[in-house]
Amino acid sequence: MRPDRRALLLWSLFAVVGGAFWGLAFGREPWRFGSWIALAPLFVCLGAPFGRRGVALLGFLHGLAAWLVSIPWIAPTLMTFGQMPEWLAIFCLLLLAGYLALFHAAFALLGRHLWRAATGGAGGAWSALPALVALPALWVALEWLRTHLFGGFPWNLAAYAWVGVPGALPASAWVGAYGISFLLLFANAGVALAVVRRRTAPGGAWRWLAAGLGVPLLVLALGGRWGAGGTVPDRTSLDGGGWTHRGAPVRLLQPDIPNAVQPNWQEIRANYGRVLQMSEPACTPGSLVVWPESAAWPYSFTEDSGFGSDVRKLASMGGCTLLFNSVYPSDDGRYYNSAFVVGPDGSTARYDKRKLVPFGEYVPLAGVFSFIDKLARNAGEFRAADELGLLPWGAGEDGEGGEQLGPAICYEVTFPGQVADTVRAGATVLVTITNDAWYGDTAAPWQHYAAARFRAAENRRPLLRAAITGVSAVVERDGGEVARLDPFTQGTIRAGVRGETGLSPYTRWPWLVPVVCVFLALGGLWWGRAGGGESGRQDAAR
Repeated sequence: MRPDRRALLLWSLFAVVGGAFWGLAFGREPWRFGSWIALAPLFVCLGAPFGRRGVALLGFLHGLAAWLVSIPWIAPTLMTFGQMPEWLAIFCLLLLAGYLALFHAAFALLGRHLWRAATGGAGGAWSALPALVALPALWVALEWLRTHLFGGFPWNLAAYAWVGVPGALPASAWVGAYGISFLLLFANAGVALAVVRRRTAPGGAWRWLAAGLGVPLLVLALGGRWGAGGTVPDRTSLDGGGWTHRGAPVRLLQPDIPNAVQPNWQEIRANYGRVLQMSEPACTPGSLVVWPESAAWPYSFTEDSGFGSDVRKLASMGGCTLLFNSVYPSDDGRYYNSAFVVGPDGSTARYDKRKLVPFGEYVPLAGVFSFIDKLARNAGEFRAADELGLLPWGAGEDGEGGEQLGPAICYEVTFPGQVADTVRAGATVLVTITNDAWYGDTAAPWQHYAAARFRAAENRRPLLRAAITGVSAVVERDGGEVARLDPFTQGTIRAGVRGETGLSPYTRWPWLVPVVCVFLALGGLWWGRAGGGESGRQDAAR
């Protein structure tokens, strides 16, 4: 084997192993320490002795391995519920992972000049500082692009690897998940710089390790102390069902109903009866009872009179407000995926989902991907709503008081900007209902839950999460857990919630950190190609 091919093979293996290591950061259990170094191999790959294509290839391989390790649940989901043959399900997983890996390739391609200028050994003591700032900014800019491009896929933002790191969640009220992604990349860049510059400039290597770890630790410490914007009640007082003494009562149902591959009406009626049975003791005067997404499937609130009668009767007799999911017909013959609230007086309000699941609730470029079977029930028959809506709960007879619920149905909670829009519109409590039964006993429900915890902390709002098979939880405004039901357990969370009205810095300006990162990345890329020292100019000439 030729030496250059052998080197490329070894570097490729290094990129794949590093990518797999990063993918493990999004497992069921949050990493408290591993995520501080999990992306360092990607930075090291930027300095590989190859041209544009070689470094871009390493970035792509890193991303492909990372996504295959972090979202392998997509293939069995497609096989079980989409009834796809195994080869086609694996192909679809590879297609998605390959698309997402392109963002890693773009990071490597664009950032390689900057990294090589920073690690070439030329320049003064702080010559690598632009790279330490601009490379994390470049990653955030690409994450922001991924959130919006082609409908968006903001799954597993880098920040979520720090969901278990103290201070990360409350600090997101200042800088959002994108700002926490920046800090995580900053830490990993500092580690990688210290490793690489030990060879080129050994005297200053520890400086970069100290800077890379010290700045995030300082921000996390400040976030843990002041990020929540006030005193958060002591969570040590919860007992099993959560707080019952603080705020208005909420009841979150987790009926643990698995998705059926083929509808069985005997099971459907039994599951529906189970939900009603669980709701009766939960429906107490003034309480909010939340059903997860698909809890009453396939019944329609507006088209099945029996379902509508059951819900109104339950709310009226118990004196509670019910929040539940059902389809709602649109004017063009399709359906909205909607959340309804029914009050004890029979009043009704509706919210229609705005962000649909690609290849689940709609098929992007349907003419191109028409060969893909429908994954979700009524897949491709849903319509995205255009208007933002809130759901009232607990208002007095004059319409004043009570809480304004900011709903997010399933996938929607992964979009930071959309939830911030809801809070600016007046939401005092966030509610997300989801059906994660599709994913089985995998890391997917925990990945989804991590995003929801960040939405609560970013906006300093309590969040209620009802999932049909779990994870269901009550989350405080700092992202901490009040009460939780793990997957595949049946139960009802009983807790108290008090809405918030103030706006966090992130809620006011959710675009600020990504826009600043775009400009920092552009400035850094210019420095890397034109002003980053002789090593940067030599690399640019390759």
